[in-house]
Amino acid sequence: MSSADVAPNPRWELAEELADAVRRRWAADVQAIGVHGSLAHGDDTLGSDIDLVVVTYGDGRGPHPGSRRIDGIIVDLGVISADAYLRHARTLSTTWPLAADQYLTTTPLHDPGGWFDTLRDTHLARLAEASGREFSALARAAWYEAMSLHARSSRLAQRYDTDGAVLLIAQARIAAATVEGLLTRTYFRGAAEAVTRTGLGEMTGTEVGAKLQAQAEALAERGRPVDGDIADLLS
Repeated sequence: MSSADVAPNPRWELAEELADAVRRRWAADVQAIGVHGSLAHGDDTLGSDIDLVVVTYGDGRGPHPGSRRIDGIIVDLGVISADAYLRHARTLSTTWPLAADQYLTTTPLHDPGGWFDTLRDTHLARLAEASGREFSALARAAWYEAMSLHARSSRLAQRYDTDGAVLLIAQARIAAATVEGLLTRTYFRGAAEAVTRTGLGEMTGTEVGAKLQAQAEALAERGRPVDGDIADLLS
């Protein structure tokens, strides 16, 4: 099949048009422009958004971040300085399983200096030096949030607030998936993939509770028990 037989991708065309517009208007401010998410992975579909990131030479330079629907396509325009982006890439937090993909998988639209390769390598270097103890500590911190969401969902269910319970259990599934990602050093492309790959997407509230208990036991085995006392909290 020749290139002429391949249907044009309107999301790529719009992303390239946006990148060109940014470069024309802020030529002296922009170091690199790329896309992450489904476009970067090459599996975008008719309903996919465009996640465009503009990397600038300094804070406050370039366009303002924002979101718009353009030609029926949702565009999320992120703007960040190169130094700030590299700081984020060097930082591990409880959201790492949902954040890492943007550091590791970006398709450049404008990157004459190979900056996105530097971003990826910076994050990989940080992962290489991170200890299991560090990931366990992050998993424990994430576990508290997941457990709190699950407990609140259960209370709402007992009060017959079905809508509220459903909302919170969905959030608890995502939070528990994040814990699982930290325990296994697994990152996901987003919340939907996180709950699917961990099997949490189909779990009932009771099953999510059992999963959280299993995670608590795994943390205790790693020397990071979720239970403690006042002295432990204040240490």
